[in-house]
Amino acid sequence: METSPEKIIVLDFGSQYSQLIARRIRECHVYSRIMPFSTSAEALRSENPKGIILSGGPASVYAPGAPKCDPAIFDLGIPVLGICYGLQLTIHTLGGGIERGAAREYGKAVLQVKTDSPLFAGLPGTLEVWMSHGDKVSRLPESGVEVLGSSGNTEYCAVKLRGKDIYGIQFHPEVAHTPRGREIIANFCLKICGCAGNWTMSSFIDTSVREIREKVGDSNVILGLSGGVDSSVAAALIHRAVGRQLHCIFVDNGLLRKNEAARVRELFGRNFNMKLISIDASERFLSKLAGVADPETKRKIIGREFVEVFDAAAEKIENAGFLAQGTTYPDVIESISIDGNPAALIKSHHNVGGLPEKMKLKLLEPLNRLFKDEVRELGRELGLPEDVVMRQPFPGPGLAVRHLGPVTKETLEILRSADEIVTREIKKAGFYCRLWQSFAVFLPVRSVGVMGDERSYDYCIALRVVESSDGMTADWADLPADLVRRISGGITNEVPGVNRVVYDVTSKPPATIEWE
Repeated sequence: METSPEKIIVLDFGSQYSQLIARRIRECHVYSRIMPFSTSAEALRSENPKGIILSGGPASVYAPGAPKCDPAIFDLGIPVLGICYGLQLTIHTLGGGIERGAAREYGKAVLQVKTDSPLFAGLPGTLEVWMSHGDKVSRLPESGVEVLGSSGNTEYCAVKLRGKDIYGIQFHPEVAHTPRGREIIANFCLKICGCAGNWTMSSFIDTSVREIREKVGDSNVILGLSGGVDSSVAAALIHRAVGRQLHCIFVDNGLLRKNEAARVRELFGRNFNMKLISIDASERFLSKLAGVADPETKRKIIGREFVEVFDAAAEKIENAGFLAQGTTYPDVIESISIDGNPAALIKSHHNVGGLPEKMKLKLLEPLNRLFKDEVRELGRELGLPEDVVMRQPFPGPGLAVRHLGPVTKETLEILRSADEIVTREIKKAGFYCRLWQSFAVFLPVRSVGVMGDERSYDYCIALRVVESSDGMTADWADLPADLVRRISGGITNEVPGVNRVVYDVTSKPPATIEWE
């Protein structure tokens, strides 16, 4: 039987960059996993990692309640790399000194590499790096530490414990502001830890298919298919493993994008030959939403009705043993407060936090080890078309949260048509895959206009286009004026009932990406 992939463990001390470190490791084709800083040395040993990285963090090692790792980690014989706070904690644990710097060092710095080291193999003697720290190493442990590099403000900027593969660096190699940082992480993973770098999506598929088959056995699997990237890729992977044992349920709540239901039926029902139950519940949802303007009330109604429709369909499937979801690794990290982790809980995700406490079905989440870009790569490997793989995020409640005020059939059709034009023009201009999200918002306000030499009194559509790497923060996209003009003209010319288009130029924060 194939063994689990070689991996590097990232111990998280509350850094905003822990996920980025894990992603950089995976770019070296090495599997990575984020674990809490409090993980014991024995628990780490049982994971059989090839290396351990201690992340940065906001604390000072001397602060009350400062996060500390198990000191026995440094005696496991496993290579360790401490980054920023991770360096300071390493030195502090081994008996060295840390002190507050004369000033917080934030921004670019120049690292002078003092000696040959596999950590800096193939790199020049002078490197531009990115700093973000207030404390720094003031005294090295008596056990013997070799200084590998220094910067103008940080004498001990890169160090190695003599006789052991224990390294520490004060700068952040994981961020784009350290231009050669990826090579430093690759050197640690491949040269110091000895990883082969053979973790690929192809190997992930082989391993996952075997694991899914062993776990599922002869039971049937139920999956709620939305047409989005995550559920689509999960469906394709599970179908590769168990074929017709997978039963996909697609609920048309009347709040989908234009022709969405037909696209899902065509792709999964016909092309992939999956067992697909397609339910048109649009009238039911719209009747429940009638007259409802409050955004949270809308969300609760949609969630409640979806569960009832989904459960009714699921109960008819015999020998069902598993409920499958497209939960990804960031969903898991951001939705579950890791015990003792100083980082705040970021968000509550519907895939992770919205399940009943007692479930009749076991949970199957084959993507919960993957980041979003890896999910897209996996989708390509599984043969999903590019327009599905690169689809922008779409909210679970659908167009209801892009429609301010009470939802009606007529106003939904206005929004759906406007949104289709936004997508059409953005794709035509070659911007779709560069943006995080681009969509239309229906505003329940009317204004006076002139159309065909006649006075009009029609609705307004807001254009929301943002750039982001993770959706946690976002900037409005400064699209070319000609493109904005084409979108506006397309909407006002082709969508009856609209005579005005406005552009939302607010970042997140203070705004959110969606309007409701």
